[in-house]
Amino acid sequence: MVSCTQPLAAQAGQRILRAGGNAADAAVAVAAAMNMTEPCSTGIGGDMFCLFYNSKTKRVESLNGSGRSAKASSLEQMRREFGLKDGESGGIPLKSVHTVTTPGAAAGWVDTVEKFGSGKLTLEEILQPAIELGEEGFPISEVTATGWRMSEGKIKAASPNYGEMLKSDSNAPSGKRAPRPGELFSNPTLANTFRLLAKHGKAGFYSGQVAEALAKVVGDLGGHLGLDDLQQHAEMGSETTEPICLRFNGQEIGSVDSKGLDGQPSRTAHEDGVDVWEHPPNGQGLVALMALGMLEELEKRGTIRTFTKEDHNSAEYLHAAIEVLRIAFADGAWFIADPKAVKVPSAELISPEYLASRADLFDPKRAEKHIAHGSPAHQRSDTVYFATTDKEGNGCSFINSNYTGFGTCIIPKGCGFTLQNRGANFSLDPEHPNVYAPGKRPYHTIIPAMVTNPDDGSLHSVYGVMGGFMQPQGHVQVLLNMLVFKYTPQAALDAPRFCIGAGMPDAGDLLDTVYLEDGIDEKVAQELREMGHNVELVSGFQRGMFGRGQVIRCHMEDGRHVFSAGSDPRGDGAAFPV
Repeated sequence: MVSCTQPLAAQAGQRILRAGGNAADAAVAVAAAMNMTEPCSTGIGGDMFCLFYNSKTKRVESLNGSGRSAKASSLEQMRREFGLKDGESGGIPLKSVHTVTTPGAAAGWVDTVEKFGSGKLTLEEILQPAIELGEEGFPISEVTATGWRMSEGKIKAASPNYGEMLKSDSNAPSGKRAPRPGELFSNPTLANTFRLLAKHGKAGFYSGQVAEALAKVVGDLGGHLGLDDLQQHAEMGSETTEPICLRFNGQEIGSVDSKGLDGQPSRTAHEDGVDVWEHPPNGQGLVALMALGMLEELEKRGTIRTFTKEDHNSAEYLHAAIEVLRIAFADGAWFIADPKAVKVPSAELISPEYLASRADLFDPKRAEKHIAHGSPAHQRSDTVYFATTDKEGNGCSFINSNYTGFGTCIIPKGCGFTLQNRGANFSLDPEHPNVYAPGKRPYHTIIPAMVTNPDDGSLHSVYGVMGGFMQPQGHVQVLLNMLVFKYTPQAALDAPRFCIGAGMPDAGDLLDTVYLEDGIDEKVAQELREMGHNVELVSGFQRGMFGRGQVIRCHMEDGRHVFSAGSDPRGDGAAFPV
């Protein structure tokens, strides 16, 4: 199956699966086609992460395809650039050219195919569906058209090459505008970028005309990312990482039969709960695991009760989920950084002892207003998500992002893509673990997730929720919808969600305002206000802040893999069988 926000991108993945490719091959085909059809969320100018479940070894493996800051820069330069005086802290504005970090997606696509792919298809065959979309044109979907229109002015202002990613219209200012829903759009320059990558591998992107155009546009705008940075990334490649895992057995999920789509038992219960897998730092998957671990600890203590289906999105349930996520974010915002540059205490942060100490902060009656990060033992120092599975039972949880919409909106000449603004997540506080430094990876919001059954190592679910700092919040809510409230994958994604801090760092205090999606009862909102939460209700297009998730769930029946899936109604896509 393929589950993503663009039907044409899903079709690219289906085509690869039918040609004999596996879930990893299909994921790369989808990533490239998503760049074509939804560039307001993703692209080859951004970064990627993936988790891959190998059905033969029953192991979850992970790949970090994120890039680093420019080597020719420094913290002192950044602080001077933004006028910070001694003792002042701050960050890099989202629109600044200094937020451009080395794009890791291109190398990540190559490495995903080489490390996890079937070996039956070439990179040229895998990228061909996306190339055809760019050369022949494709109709623009509705949510994408809205995002494109909202960024039209930023694209025009960001670089002189804006015309490559806008539609010609003699009646529009400067003769260019964002494409509208249903209109055809082609991107031959991006198709050519894909052809170069397909033919030459990493060298087709990190050297030659693409690399030279990238370095030139950044340099012309005053940035420091150069050809040396690109060449180094090509040589280093993506990093093979060790995924982090938390066994979740709260809410009696291990003592109740899993239910089929008709509500009847479909397989034997897994008595030991589930293993929830996330990519390690510099990604923020730790936040989701910490929140789940604290929920289980609070239930063991009797501080929160075992919830029933009737408790879904009740004030009591929402308060518990909101508060553990706020506590987890307080730790994540401090400790998550590039583990190659500073020690990140991942194991300690999700240890039962530390989670128990952090659970002490939870008040079942009141919202905690001021939460500081803790101190684990031994610690001394937009996006698109999609899921793929194949007939062999492999699964690929894949995420690719520009960060905010089109990222910086800066377009290298003749390349057809925008550059990410991931560097905005660096701190400019010299004492912060995530402080800006040359050749360093920033705190990363994009996180793929996966669930396996611990008793036999079988695949339970491939899933994720995109959307900045909404992502770990979405991971927790969608997972609990399936495990605790027994929702099907589609129902788990359909259900209204909450979001702390609008999902982005520039939307106010991340740990302050709680946004509730249309569909959650006003009475519940009032109960949360009485508990001390600052609550706002959200409807319409603004519901995009609640993320767009994808789920593929798996079980075995009569010796065969049976998949059920869902795709978020907040996007333009669906889940497609092959």
